Amino acid sequence: MKGTLMQIPFFDLKGQYAEYKAEALQVIGEVCESQMFCLGPYVAKFEEKIRDYCGCKYAIGVSSGTDALLLSLMALEIGAGDEVITTPFTFFATAASVARVGAKPVFADADEDSYNIDPARIEEKVTEKTRAIIPVHLFGQTAQMKPVMEIAGRHGLAVIEDGAQALGATQNGIKCGNFGDLVCFSFYPTKNLGAFGDAGLVTTNNGELAEKVRLLRVHGENPRYIHRMIGGNFRMDNIQGAVLSVKLKHLDGWNEKRRGNAVIYDGIFAGSPVKAPVTEPNNFSIYNLYTIRAPERDGLREYLTENGVGCGVFYPKPLHLQECFTELGYKAGDFPVAERLCSEVLSLPIYPELRLEQIEHVAKTVLRFYE
Repeated sequence: MKGTLMQIPFFDLKGQYAEYKAEALQVIGEVCESQMFCLGPYVAKFEEKIRDYCGCKYAIGVSSGTDALLLSLMALEIGAGDEVITTPFTFFATAASVARVGAKPVFADADEDSYNIDPARIEEKVTEKTRAIIPVHLFGQTAQMKPVMEIAGRHGLAVIEDGAQALGATQNGIKCGNFGDLVCFSFYPTKNLGAFGDAGLVTTNNGELAEKVRLLRVHGENPRYIHRMIGGNFRMDNIQGAVLSVKLKHLDGWNEKRRGNAVIYDGIFAGSPVKAPVTEPNNFSIYNLYTIRAPERDGLREYLTENGVGCGVFYPKPLHLQECFTELGYKAGDFPVAERLCSEVLSLPIYPELRLEQIEHVAKTVLRFYE
């Protein structure tokens, strides 16, 4: 009788839920009893906890990671006629937020090993219209911030970190959330710290910017119905603040399990056709995704799917070649590293609840494809 395939999903949120279910349901019940749903005491409590966790001065809970980027650009008053430098190898929201405020995204190529923006490619993109740089801490590893901040300092530019995938990551012992003028996080459910829906955060060590972000998330009003600036509805829900406060105490443990899983993968892939992700020496990665570079990537992806192994491609097409950015005038070949990455990367299951035999099964299934 033919054996049943081992089914290993790419994400498995249900497995983690059992760990904190009782406490989560308790605080959700408290929110329901209070009937306070938009902002509220649990959001304030979470902001305090995350501020202490990151070691920053200010933390502002918002409606999503995308809105965190948008609010940060608005707080810096970046708009029509301005340019913002970022990477073409990232989630769409990074560059789309720039376009949404009327500014122009300008791309600098990615680094072959870390997948993050290559600092050596940034300065050549600076013009008299450049207002900011948005480095992205992709897949849980912080971009090299020292050279980014030095370039920004030389040219008087703001720095907005896209830390959507990197809460808990460090560089030279400093936690993500402290390097740039503003730092943006996402709590989309599949992040290492995930909400029960959409939620995000902005951190900063600048009191003036913190006040602007707080105003902008509630239509720029203070006091009620008195509007000091044009903002929007970017509030974090009280129920999300409650759930995130519960889950935050587990985050470091979950991140360590992810790191341990990555070590197992690295060992199995050593010497194989697969290139394991590279963590730069001064970085502590929290592995939001474990992303390999694989020959015949699309064939491998199909093979894994057929054999019950979940996987994902982040990201299949670089931003400079997206249809909506045609007017920027980029063409294939402009950013060769990003384009190669998009044709080779494949993310494998890395969540904390994976068992050793599951990790070994995933890796060995990958390697079987190349036999």
